[in-house]
Amino acid sequence: MKESRKRADDTRTDPAVTRQPQPGRKTVRVLAGWAAASRRRFMAGELGSVPVILVLAAVWIVFQCLNHNFLSPRNLSNLSVDIVGTGLIAVGIVFVLLIGELDLSVGSISGLAAAVFAVLNVNNGVPEWLAIILAVLTGTAAGTIQGFSVARTRVPAFVVTLAGLLTWNGLMLYILRTSGTIDLPENGVLAKLTSYYFGNDGVAYGLAAFGAGLLFLISYRDRRRRRATGLPHRSLAEIGVRTGALAVISFAAAYVLNRFHGLPLALLVFLVITAALDVLLRGTHYGRQIYALGGGVEAARRASLSVVRVQTAVLAFSGTMAAVGGLFLASRITSVSQSSGSGILLLNAIAAAVIGGTSLFGGRGTTWSAVLGALIIQSISSGMAITDIPIALQFVITGGVLFAAAVVDALSRRSQEAHGRA
Repeated sequence: MKESRKRADDTRTDPAVTRQPQPGRKTVRVLAGWAAASRRRFMAGELGSVPVILVLAAVWIVFQCLNHNFLSPRNLSNLSVDIVGTGLIAVGIVFVLLIGELDLSVGSISGLAAAVFAVLNVNNGVPEWLAIILAVLTGTAAGTIQGFSVARTRVPAFVVTLAGLLTWNGLMLYILRTSGTIDLPENGVLAKLTSYYFGNDGVAYGLAAFGAGLLFLISYRDRRRRRATGLPHRSLAEIGVRTGALAVISFAAAYVLNRFHGLPLALLVFLVITAALDVLLRGTHYGRQIYALGGGVEAARRASLSVVRVQTAVLAFSGTMAAVGGLFLASRITSVSQSSGSGILLLNAIAAAVIGGTSLFGGRGTTWSAVLGALIIQSISSGMAITDIPIALQFVITGGVLFAAAVVDALSRRSQEAHGRA
């Protein structure tokens, strides 16, 4: 009895025994530290994508309660294709907002590019691939003219692009003339951009796995680089949580898409372009120049930044993305008319960029914010359509969401300034 009590006492006092780590304690401590750091960033105004995701979840829950077909594979698949045209235009607007400007001509440029393609290909027999290239270059040229004008004259971009809105719309009407509506060939290359689906289930699941793996590799490489230079860096637990969350969302999306026709080609193109441009923004010298210019034009000039070149390039890129988005919009309805690029397209594209989290004050935002914002805008539109809610209410709801996003952006910036992070 005494020997067993002695062994128990030795076990309690033996340093080798007491220092043995309990399984899971380190992981819990790391996760708790990550949660505390996230809470501090949130209180400091660095909200990230959390408000956007919450709004999207609320929109989906409301419309699913109103109509049980809203979250059906068919509707979600159509939704993933419908966001592409507006989303691509919104990506270009993200670049413009990052430098603290606004492009009001993207709707007219998208319509002009679609009209150029239709007239060249359908009316004049130019090969589709060449007509597509010339249509995109039309948007690039329009954006370059506007960007150079803004950079050289220092007239605010919204004034120059407002003039461009009228000019490019008038040029589109001149090109179409009395032809009115031009129907595009349904079996053509452009039409297949939004009508083709990868029927093999492995394509969607493979893309989901590739995306999650790529996020982990990029995050881990960034962690090693920042750790080696003594800069703040994410923990392995945080990287694992972020990768796991993306994997769950990606595989769930792949499962839903495979229950309909599979992965849409349009969505694949959209995601690839968005990811490539995100790398351009956050991983290249050019991207850092854009963020720096958004922090202040005069400060950028004193830092020997070529303001003229960056502003011209950004507006040229916005025009290019507007042309690409216009071609996808024309592909979706397989026609081009005098109303192409008009209506609420401009407002939806700007709203998508702002609602997604891009700051109106410049210097903060990513290309992925355009994806989330376009998803919210199109979800509202789709939900209104399948629940027979008047279109007028759609404008009210979209305007309310946009106003809320602008208020959150302003409050976030004020909080960052109070904490010395703006």
